[in-house]
Amino acid sequence: MAEEVRGPDATALDEVVTFTSELIRIDTTNRGGGDCRERPAAEYVAERLAAAGIEPTLLERTPGRTNVVARIPGTEPSAEALLVHGHLDVVPADPAEWSVHPFSGEVRDGLVWGRGAVDMKNMDAMVLAAVRSWARQGVRPRRDIVLAYTADEEASAEDGSGFLADRHADLFEGCTEGISESGAFSFHPTPGTTLYPIAAGERGTAWLKLTAHGRAGHGSKVNTANAVTRLASAVARIGAHTWPVRLTATVRAALTELAALYGIDIDTEAPDLDVDLLLDKLGPAAALVEPTVRNSANPTMLHAGYKVNVIPGQAVAHIDGRMLPGTEEEFAATMDLLTGPDVTWEFHHREVPLEAPVDSPTFAKLRAAVERFDPSGHVVPYTMSGGTDAKQFSRLGITGYGFSPLRLPPDLDYGALFHGVDERVPVDALHFGVRVLDHYLRSA
Repeated sequence: MAEEVRGPDATALDEVVTFTSELIRIDTTNRGGGDCRERPAAEYVAERLAAAGIEPTLLERTPGRTNVVARIPGTEPSAEALLVHGHLDVVPADPAEWSVHPFSGEVRDGLVWGRGAVDMKNMDAMVLAAVRSWARQGVRPRRDIVLAYTADEEASAEDGSGFLADRHADLFEGCTEGISESGAFSFHPTPGTTLYPIAAGERGTAWLKLTAHGRAGHGSKVNTANAVTRLASAVARIGAHTWPVRLTATVRAALTELAALYGIDIDTEAPDLDVDLLLDKLGPAAALVEPTVRNSANPTMLHAGYKVNVIPGQAVAHIDGRMLPGTEEEFAATMDLLTGPDVTWEFHHREVPLEAPVDSPTFAKLRAAVERFDPSGHVVPYTMSGGTDAKQFSRLGITGYGFSPLRLPPDLDYGALFHGVDERVPVDALHFGVRVLDHYLRSA
C-alpha cells in the first residue's frame, strides 16, 4: 500500500512532457502502402527502457518498420501477465493547416502540440515515464507487464501488432489482458458532469473494394452498361442506407449507466426500446454510444476513367465499413443486397470486432484507478467506433480494454483532435495520466 500512495516521482512528471514532445518531433507519418519508418522512434523508446534496466527487443518484418517489446517481471510469477501497448506511427498532417508545425512538439500555454499528441505518443510517453519511475524507486508490479510499442497501427498493422502476434507470440506468453488507447479520457457532456469512458469493445473493421464492370465505349454514345453509372448507384445506396439498431452487451451497459446518471428510467432489454429516442434524451452524452448502436458503411474513395470522352469498362470504389460483434454475417448479406447484380465487392482489409466484460475485476480496477484521482468523475463503459491493435493481439487470447487516462478541460474536444488539425494535449492531462497508470499498473 505504501508504494501505491507514493506514486510516480517528480522526474516522471517532467519526463512525460519531454518524451511526448520529443516523440512528436520524430516524424513517423504512416501514409499507407508501407510508406512509413518507425525505427527512429522505436530506438528512442528502446534507449530509455534500457537506461532504466528494462531490456528491449527490437523486431521488424520490413526494414525500418520497427516494434519494441519488453517484459517487466512481477512479484507474483504465477500471475497472469498484462500487456500494455501503444503505436509509434501517426497519420499525415499538412503543416499549412496547423497553428504550429505538426512535428514541432512545441510546449506552449500548458499544452504539448503536434501530430500524435493524443494518438498516441502521449500514451507511449506516459507508460515510458511510469516504468522508469519504478526503476528509480525500486518498484515491481504484482504481475508481469509486457510493453509493446508497435508499428503500422494507422494502416493494416501487418508490420506491427499483426506481425508480432503471428510471428512472436512467445514474447506475450501468459498475457491474458491488455490496455491501450482511446479510453479513460474525460468527457464533459453538460456543465458540472465529467465522464470517463473506458473502452470494453471495438467495432470490427470491414474496408471494402467495390468493382463495377461495364461496356467501354465513346462518351458520345448511348451506353446502358456504363460501369461508372453502375458503381455510382451502388455507392449511393450504401451511403443512404440506414442500418438497424444492434445493441451489444457493452453498449447496453453504457446506455444503462448513462440513463441512471441522467435520471432516465429504461430497460435496455425491453423489446420495444426506442434507442434513438433514448439517445435524444441523453443529449451530448449520446456521442459516446451513438456511433456504436449500429453497423456503418461510408463511401470514401472513387476511381474510374482516364479521359472525359471515354466510357471506362471498369470503376472502383472503397468503403469504410464497421461491424458490431455478432453482426458479420448480417453485414455481408446487406452489402450483397446494396451493391446489386452489377457490382462485386470484397474485403480489402478485415479485422474482427471485440468485446470485453465490464463486470470483470479488471474493469473494476480500471474504474477505481480513475476515480481515485478524480472522485467527482463518472466512469462508464463504451465501445469504440473504430479499432486498435487490440484486434491483432486478440489472436493470442488477450482481452483488450481502452485505457489511456487523461483529465481534459471542458473546452478541449478530445474526439476532434484524433487525426485532426492542431492536435494537442495539456501538460496537466499528461501528469494525471501518469499518476492513474502508475496506480493501476502497480497492483493490476
